[in-house]
Amino acid sequence: MSSSSAPTPSGIRRRAESHNVWLERAGEGRLAERVPLQIDYEVMESEEAVGRAMFDEIETAARETEGDLTVVIVGGRGGQALHRLLGEKAKTNELDHLLSRLNVFTQDALGPMRMDNAFSFVRDFERLLGDEFFKKIKSFTSMQTDAPDLESGLIKYLEILKSRSPIDIFFLGLGPEAGGASHLAYIKPGSGATATDIAGLIPISASILEHHITKFKAGGTKFNETDEAECRNATHILTLGPAAILSAKRIVQSIVDADTAPAKRASFRRLIETQISDDDETRARQLDENPGLWIRLNPNVRSLVLPTVLTTSN
Repeated sequence: MSSSSAPTPSGIRRRAESHNVWLERAGEGRLAERVPLQIDYEVMESEEAVGRAMFDEIETAARETEGDLTVVIVGGRGGQALHRLLGEKAKTNELDHLLSRLNVFTQDALGPMRMDNAFSFVRDFERLLGDEFFKKIKSFTSMQTDAPDLESGLIKYLEILKSRSPIDIFFLGLGPEAGGASHLAYIKPGSGATATDIAGLIPISASILEHHITKFKAGGTKFNETDEAECRNATHILTLGPAAILSAKRIVQSIVDADTAPAKRASFRRLIETQISDDDETRARQLDENPGLWIRLNPNVRSLVLPTVLTTSN
């Protein structure tokens, strides 16, 4: 059962869907106008090749766009090759002309949690991108996981994002879910997200927390017991919503870790093979059951994958 509140002065309306909270803005989404497209994915030879292709996307957008460039970066392995490449180039003067135009945003987070917690996505971005990158870009905006009120903090984040809109490139991965479903950013199956929802707060499960912590430890994150204990006490996932995905001028998806996350094979197969219904009610149900499908409603998508995502599981 859902309920809505009056919009804030920034035009954002709060909608409760079961235990999930979605923030919607009038004029966003318009699901009925969207034509589902197939994903013409590209198989790359290595993770580094995926990172170079993602970097090329930024350079292309910079050439085709006057003024500032707004990019939403992706956490986890999907973005690491790109971030290492950007970090190395930021140590030279090669990209200064581009970096000075760049507004960078994060797309999801766990909270409440200190911003300097080792298990924060922001710490991973800082480790790979390096100090010089953050000194040279125009702005960096992350979701405030230490805000006294997570919802109010998320609204402030959305106000900044709107002031830097449109999103020129939205980098996305693909998270595996049960039954071959998938999530984008952290839009979870059954969370009730709709085409007008620009962001949301979703109660977190113990399994998601365990996966998150295990992934960061495997990646070499340096942490202490306080960091881990605080992360395990996180209660919500903060995430951008379908309206942000639909509004992006360009989406670049990267799937590079099916070797360590083999469930992504079934999720990707279901993503590319599902027939998205023309019936509004049926389509809405499909998208809620498998939020990875939202990507197929944006007309400008590039999907970069490694061969491992296409390997049949034994």
